[in-house]
Amino acid sequence: MSGQTAPAAPHAGVSVDVPAKINPHLGVGDPRADGYHALSTVYQAISLHDTVTAEKREEPGIEITISGEGAGDLPTGEANLAHKAAKLVALYAGIEPAVKLHLNKRIPVAGGLAGGSADAAGALVACARLWDVAIGDAELHRLAAGLGSDVPFCLKGGTAIGTGRGEELTPVRAKGTWHWVVATTDTRISTPECYKEVDRLREDGIGRFSSDVDPIVRAFESGADADTLARLLVNDMEAAAVSLRPQLASLMHGGLEEGALAAHVSGSGPTILFLATDVKHAVALARRIRMRGGARSVHLAHGPVDGPAA
Repeated sequence: MSGQTAPAAPHAGVSVDVPAKINPHLGVGDPRADGYHALSTVYQAISLHDTVTAEKREEPGIEITISGEGAGDLPTGEANLAHKAAKLVALYAGIEPAVKLHLNKRIPVAGGLAGGSADAAGALVACARLWDVAIGDAELHRLAAGLGSDVPFCLKGGTAIGTGRGEELTPVRAKGTWHWVVATTDTRISTPECYKEVDRLREDGIGRFSSDVDPIVRAFESGADADTLARLLVNDMEAAAVSLRPQLASLMHGGLEEGALAAHVSGSGPTILFLATDVKHAVALARRIRMRGGARSVHLAHGPVDGPAA
């Protein structure tokens, strides 16, 4: 076959790891005209990952299977954000979707860690690679923003300021690594439920919009130690989460008594983040929190880490 090249072998499958996110600063403003709340937040991706694998199907359609966290409970049809993501990539490429997505979930479900958004980000990247779709960063970001406020950040990972409803990102050059103990609980809080409670508490004069992210951004950019970072953690949804699920206060206080530098509700909760001095402290702290009881599961994590499209 002189002068010719053999066609490229089709992709057998594409796997991408996508990280959970935390919000070391989460400022929540008033509801906007579109129903979303204005946000002034700082995201950081941490080393709890889901793996999204995309494989071609012979027949048209999007098939989703799930293992790990939430298997058997999470939707596998159009209600799953990863399904919506695959469909968006196909629409962008002008093709009919024919893909099997497998979500191997390690990110705790419904815990304020953006596991669903991470899976959507992973599906965007995996499907684009599987189908050889040429898509630039700007268009990928646009598709991600259409899926949810956290999805654009989950694509990139690292550390970033989020404004608007969280989808408008400004990267932050963090110069260090910070260590967390991530404690999940048996209860759940939906994000809309928590926002509604934020609004209710503010009608009673409880809480305000923490819009200034500069102190914590400077801390990340300078590689501040964990003791400094502990004093700068902010979550405007924390009071609402504890109001809805008072048992969270007991878990937070218990972690502090066991030596955590800070206890921080992750997003809208109910997962609790405990800040540690270093990896050795995190390992010891996780062991003490497990022995104390009150948490469904306890994980070690560090950040920042990259996302699948970084």
